[in-house]
Amino acid sequence: MPANLTPEYFKAERWYREAASGDEKILALERMLAVMPKHKGTDHLKADLRRKLSQLRESAGKKKVGRQTDIFHIPRSGSGQVALLGTPNSGKSAIVAALTNAKANVAVFPFSTGAPVPGMMIFEGVPIEIVDMPPVTADFISPGQVGTYRNCDVIGIVIDLSAEPAGQMKVLLDFLDSRSLLIDEQTPAYDANGNVLGRRAFCICTKADLASDGAFEKFRDKWGKRFEAVEVSAKAGEGMEKLPGFLFKQLRIIRIYAKPPGKKPDMDDPFTLPAGSTVMDMAEAIHRELAEKLRFARIWGTGVYDGQNAQLAHELHDKDVVELHFG
Repeated sequence: MPANLTPEYFKAERWYREAASGDEKILALERMLAVMPKHKGTDHLKADLRRKLSQLRESAGKKKVGRQTDIFHIPRSGSGQVALLGTPNSGKSAIVAALTNAKANVAVFPFSTGAPVPGMMIFEGVPIEIVDMPPVTADFISPGQVGTYRNCDVIGIVIDLSAEPAGQMKVLLDFLDSRSLLIDEQTPAYDANGNVLGRRAFCICTKADLASDGAFEKFRDKWGKRFEAVEVSAKAGEGMEKLPGFLFKQLRIIRIYAKPPGKKPDMDDPFTLPAGSTVMDMAEAIHRELAEKLRFARIWGTGVYDGQNAQLAHELHDKDVVELHFG
């Protein structure tokens, strides 16, 4: 009986073949098994994949003892983490150097960044971590690099507008698609086992001062429906003032200011929550056990009159001021 394997299966199979680490191979095999058609024609293939998966898991368990530090494991800091992805000399390091206090290695020669370089940017009181990453080419990807992209909040695709943007996009999208790193119709954010799969992505188009007239418009016409894009030049400073707000928007988070009853709100240190969060979500972010005693809230902000009482399921908006009342 023919296996009749799907495009989703072959995509995961390519990811498995090109995986640079045991952890990535495990994820790819699990994905292959999840999307494989379930009928007698795939029984032998399924058994073979499960055998490989078992061997990899056993090997991974042995390696955990005395494992060396993974330089590509960047714990998320701040209110969100943006990992940059680009080909050599696309301008990733210049962006990180301009927006953060990180000592990014800005150079005119390729592959000047050999390991992740995280830096912290502050936008209207919200700390956002930006990670400069080694470049990706059609022929080379640093082993372990995939893990950084899989564990960040959002991927920033960096495109040099002055150097064949279409070719750069092909290389980068081949990399992302082959490893199921982009959320799409076939790739969810998490698989059935709770493993991280796809991430959202956007584009930062750099070197606007060197690009030909209309280069950004041509790029946006071709890719704008799939990715939001912004045009900048770190060297000339063009568009850089808009970039922090753009990055904040891509994280899809909101700022909520807490107001203790009878006191002024703390406008210097907002809580950050995923867009769509409710009053109860905010209470749980403060203290899960205390949230069980929450009775109601008063809100100053979007869609309410000042100090309006709100139910626990009330959806919050960016820059709302919230006064929680506990029983």
